[in-house]
Amino acid sequence: MPSKVPTCLPPNISLKFIKSYVNSGDLGCALQLFNKIPVPDLRSWTILITTHTKQGFPKEALKLYAELRLRKVEPDKLVLLAAVKACAASAHLANAMQIHEDAIRFGFSSDLLLGNALIDMYGKCNFFQGARKVFDEMPTKDVISWTSISACYVNCGLPGEALQVVRAMGSTGMKPNSVTVSSILPAISDLKYLNLGREIHGFVLRNGMSQNVFVTSGLVDMYANCFSLHQAQLVFDNMSKRDIVSWNVIITAHFSNGGCEKAVNLFHRMRSEGVNLNSASWNAVISGCIQHGKTEQALYLLAQMQDSGFKPNHVTIASLLPACTNLESLRGGKQIHAYSFRHRFIEDIMIATAMILMYAKCGDLELSQRVFSELPRRDTVAWNTIIMANSMHGNGKEALLLFQKMIDSGIKPNSVTFTGVLSGCSHSQLVQEAHSIFYSMSGNYLIEPDADHYSCMVDVLSRSGYLEEAYEFIQKMPIEPTASAWGALLGACRVYKNVELGQVAANKLFEIEPENPGNYILLSNIFVSAKMWLDASKIRKLMRDRGVTKAPGCSWVQVKNRVHTFVVGDKRNEQSNEIYRFLDELREKMRLAGYLPDTGFVLQDVDQEEKEELLCNHSERLAVAFGILNLNGESLVRVFKNLRICGDCHNAIKFMSKIIGVQITVRDNLRFHHFRDGLCSCRDFW
Repeated sequence: MPSKVPTCLPPNISLKFIKSYVNSGDLGCALQLFNKIPVPDLRSWTILITTHTKQGFPKEALKLYAELRLRKVEPDKLVLLAAVKACAASAHLANAMQIHEDAIRFGFSSDLLLGNALIDMYGKCNFFQGARKVFDEMPTKDVISWTSISACYVNCGLPGEALQVVRAMGSTGMKPNSVTVSSILPAISDLKYLNLGREIHGFVLRNGMSQNVFVTSGLVDMYANCFSLHQAQLVFDNMSKRDIVSWNVIITAHFSNGGCEKAVNLFHRMRSEGVNLNSASWNAVISGCIQHGKTEQALYLLAQMQDSGFKPNHVTIASLLPACTNLESLRGGKQIHAYSFRHRFIEDIMIATAMILMYAKCGDLELSQRVFSELPRRDTVAWNTIIMANSMHGNGKEALLLFQKMIDSGIKPNSVTFTGVLSGCSHSQLVQEAHSIFYSMSGNYLIEPDADHYSCMVDVLSRSGYLEEAYEFIQKMPIEPTASAWGALLGACRVYKNVELGQVAANKLFEIEPENPGNYILLSNIFVSAKMWLDASKIRKLMRDRGVTKAPGCSWVQVKNRVHTFVVGDKRNEQSNEIYRFLDELREKMRLAGYLPDTGFVLQDVDQEEKEELLCNHSERLAVAFGILNLNGESLVRVFKNLRICGDCHNAIKFMSKIIGVQITVRDNLRFHHFRDGLCSCRDFW
């Protein structure tokens, strides 16, 4: 410790030195001197507790107060105020209740200043019951008392109660101040009470509060949340002074209301006007761009953010991970993982959970499971995510095992949990297990199955070939069957070539979602498989008459930092000649290995040779070939497709994985397929 700290000074001189050290920012020396005082006076305790809180060490401040009480020192009002503020800063409820008891024990329960501080403390601790008790027992109340209890209700997620407090305040004749107004506006935003918000706006104008930046920023946010963006912009434009909060609020408001371009333009205007940006500004524009599908623009802004001297924080990371997930960018996700690990953001359960989902959706279930296994704490969302991750990769048994571990760990499942587990059962033919899980929902967990759960059960039965049972299940559903339920049955009718039930399901879907091209295509495919060409033609004509168009199938694969997209018969790629030559050579090897093209997946009525040629031009096969040609020493190819993988391509890729000796992962719009040594993880069931 520094030798400059004096010793054996009288109490009044020691206090003077402590104040000097505190004012110079040398808290260490102040504390060292304090510890040398045999009997410190209350002013020294107050100064050190207050300073620790102000410098961001509220827990240490509370330790000092605990030491004071251990020494049997009776606190005065100022010491108690300092301790209350430390509790508010640390949001430590147990300490808060103890200090409240001390305030009563030592005769300060009627003090207005301390009472207001106690209300604020309980509000910061999210304990409105304690705040209300203090408020009700106060013999006198001022505007701060009313404002504090109102703000407490807002902070505890009780906006209706907050408004009741403000109305009661008005009935006493006490007039709200600017702090009252700025604290109640979030409650109006939450409740979407636009008319009341307009009344508050009128009060602001009549009482000269329109120059208060906190009030006007709150008005902008209120109007935006009440879907009155035009009024929000008017308030913002008429502000005589705008701080960084008001800029961030209006930018976020435009993003939330679909005005991505307007929000980005405002961000650039803010920069051009020399406003000192903060991390919240960068996070608002980056996350807003990502939410609106402007991922490349978001990544460009991220680079600018770093060039400006701002480091991505946990909010930035939480925004970027969905972008990597949406782009299926495993490389980008790994870079963010490494950054998060170095800066200890991975300890944030929200970020870790987003990381689990990112790895799963990018095709690396092993890394997804590793992140989950390293979580120090697991909440319901984390368990749901890893269950869903295994389900989408076809690991139904693992999803069931994880569900049981979740229950054993004391975490209660919710509706999403059961959707994930039932989905896993569906992809793994676990019919009996699905039945057991489904009927345990209401019986064991008091969760009534919703439309998603019923649709999952239809999917379980349909995929396993129990088409009649699935149809009967739909007919007995206590709720109206959704498109998902009928769609599951229709898809299974395509697999199992059930024309009759396929027509029933399709006709229902034509009523529910007449604009969905997939339903028409599936029924047409069912007719084609049954050689019912005239019926298939009628369905195609029905599509044309209704103006329904089919989304073209496409597949994509990432090589290094570039995504390469393919459609059927694509020859735009610079390696097209090499791709087709490679597929031709491979086709002969596949024939020798036993591969026979399944031309039933060609929907045109053309000759056999042309059908085989068309199969070789499917987008997923082109993408796989391109990925293999550009392995660069790697042993895994990951391909993504926007539609269901073609059955013949599925068979062909199994042969390709065996002949080339590489693992091939294909994610279609239903699930992941992991091909290795001539086998697929789905066991030809998807």
